[in-house]
Amino acid sequence: MATGDIPMESSGPFRVVVADEIAEEGLAILREFADVDIATGLAPRELASRLASAQALVVRSQTQVDDALLKAAPRLRIVARAGVGVDNIDVEAATRRGVIVVNAPGGNTIAAAEHTLAMLLAMSRNIPFAMESLRGGEWERERFVGVEVFHKTLGLLGFGRIGREVARRALALGLRILVTDAYVSPDAVEALGAEPASLDDLLRQSDYISIHAPLTPETAGLINAAAFAKMKDGVRIVNCARGGILLEADLLEALNSGKVAGAALDVWEQEPPAADHPLLRHPRVVATPHLGAATAEAQIAVARDVATQVRAVAEHAPPSNAVNLPAISPDEYDRLAPFMALGERIGKLLAALAEGAIEEVNIAYSGDVLELDVRPVSRAVLKGLLQPRLDQHVNAVNAPLIAQERGMLVTESKIAGVDDYLSYLRVEAKGRAGSRLIGGTVLGRGELRIRSIDQFAIDLEPSGSMLLVQHRDRPGVIGLVGTMLGDEKINIAGMHVGRAAEGEEAVMVLTVDEQIPDRLIAEIAAAIDARTARFVEL
Repeated sequence: MATGDIPMESSGPFRVVVADEIAEEGLAILREFADVDIATGLAPRELASRLASAQALVVRSQTQVDDALLKAAPRLRIVARAGVGVDNIDVEAATRRGVIVVNAPGGNTIAAAEHTLAMLLAMSRNIPFAMESLRGGEWERERFVGVEVFHKTLGLLGFGRIGREVARRALALGLRILVTDAYVSPDAVEALGAEPASLDDLLRQSDYISIHAPLTPETAGLINAAAFAKMKDGVRIVNCARGGILLEADLLEALNSGKVAGAALDVWEQEPPAADHPLLRHPRVVATPHLGAATAEAQIAVARDVATQVRAVAEHAPPSNAVNLPAISPDEYDRLAPFMALGERIGKLLAALAEGAIEEVNIAYSGDVLELDVRPVSRAVLKGLLQPRLDQHVNAVNAPLIAQERGMLVTESKIAGVDDYLSYLRVEAKGRAGSRLIGGTVLGRGELRIRSIDQFAIDLEPSGSMLLVQHRDRPGVIGLVGTMLGDEKINIAGMHVGRAAEGEEAVMVLTVDEQIPDRLIAEIAAAIDARTARFVEL
């Protein structure tokens, strides 16, 4: 099958098993073209027996779709998740079996955006506290004087689907919008009427700060005591995104000190939070139990979305929100697989090296690889480039759309043959902060090699844990870095060095046996006056 095709239908009627409850509007669509078996609330063994002849499985978050369940469904062509996440689905196992996995990432966008604004306004006007007082028989108008949002500044940490919808509605309320998102171009921000800003500028200027970023290693604990110290006195915080981005202990301290005038929280570090959690009882905290997507309309929207995608697969059309790579012929996959692996690792390296938002990505090919359909390789590059900062599932199917949504211009081109390599892949990532360029090839037996980083020639196998350092070539640098790592009991497995000329800019790549702490990376960079120092896991 060519890339983008779906598995061919087995003989017999198209049969859909619905394992979790979905809205009736979605079931009605399914019944228009398929035999629908409602199998909710079943134990795994019972559900497996119902899947023996099924071509589609529809779930929400309750049913665990693991390899054993997939094995019990030999005719299965699609697993459809009526919601955003796919944490309850073994996507890798599904991909291996040629089963498409789809979800409904846009179904709760409006619900989450509206909940964010509702929380912001409820916090600003003290609505839940005033209601509680009134129900207690009090009439305390002076106690609950609020603040207006008109002409205030709202800082958005993240500018994906929900962040953009919040911005549209906040602009209508007369708010000035600042945005920080490393993976969205400034042009895309400005096109919506908002202003791109650095994280520090956003923290210092915002009257309100609303979090719309994924929870990743980079964003975990992002809003902490140091961040609160940079904010305006009297700032107000909204988090309807993910628990763990905002450190609750630091927020409590900032509330008690008066630094933060109010907080509105829909998500928590641990869900549900403990009944005696101090933020639940704080007089300036508005709290809800993860209700961002909990509207009747959102549940109908996701049910309709996945039902429509199941119909597309039944009719041999591509679904709109596949989260895994559709099957291709074994021969083509065997030939493309090493180049896809190379492309993804080049993308990950560029994600680590690039400064700020990436606005353009040029993927260039030469040699025998051009005899193949290189689109899966390009998509693998984008997956590697995008995944490190996003918590949504990024793969060869959805990576181009995600790049487009973030304002990236992605181009493919052919270049003249490079040296004596039978095939070569070169990727350049551009942004306002500059350009980074990585080139590589596949040797015999599928061995991957990075041959250039920017202007530096290098011979690097891209795998494992790596520290990439760009510095000025001079005696003692390698020894100093080795000593600093050794002092921390971090073993160096390999070292690769490239330089333009003696005494000029150079690049050093160290493969190590364990993760290097951010603190140590900063110390190494300062000790050798490095231009860049980045750690990346491949």
